[in-house]
Amino acid sequence: MLKSIQDLVAKLIEGAEEQPADRERALKIATAALLSEVAKADYEEQVEESELIFDLLRERFGLSAEDAELLQSEGYREAEDSVSLQAFTRLLHETLKPDEKLELVAMLWRVAFADQRLDRYEDHLVRKIADLLYVSHKDQIRLRNLVQES
Repeated sequence: MLKSIQDLVAKLIEGAEEQPADRERALKIATAALLSEVAKADYEEQVEESELIFDLLRERFGLSAEDAELLQSEGYREAEDSVSLQAFTRLLHETLKPDEKLELVAMLWRVAFADQRLDRYEDHLVRKIADLLYVSHKDQIRLRNLVQES
């Protein structure tokens, strides 16, 4: 099944013929994978981070609890098998509107701060992802500060 997800993401990136449902699924999985990457960036996967990812996916995509759990698992597996963030970020960059990219970066910061502290590896990873999404440094810092203050 993972191979088919990787093939789907690759096909979407290459611009091959795709169904809207396939594109939506790939976007959801890419989002879940990036959130999972941030959660494990500090080498300490916290319960708070996992619960927050579940809540963020459920809220962002309007999913049932079961569907959000499934998406979170798929994203985690996809992140585990991936050797690069490029496939995820390229698909998201080419598909998301600027305000949706900002929303995604805010979600990443929320996961990074879920345990009430920002590890340097989490900070680096969120900035790297934001750069790959072409989110300005100014917006990255603004979003980080907003999340940190909330």
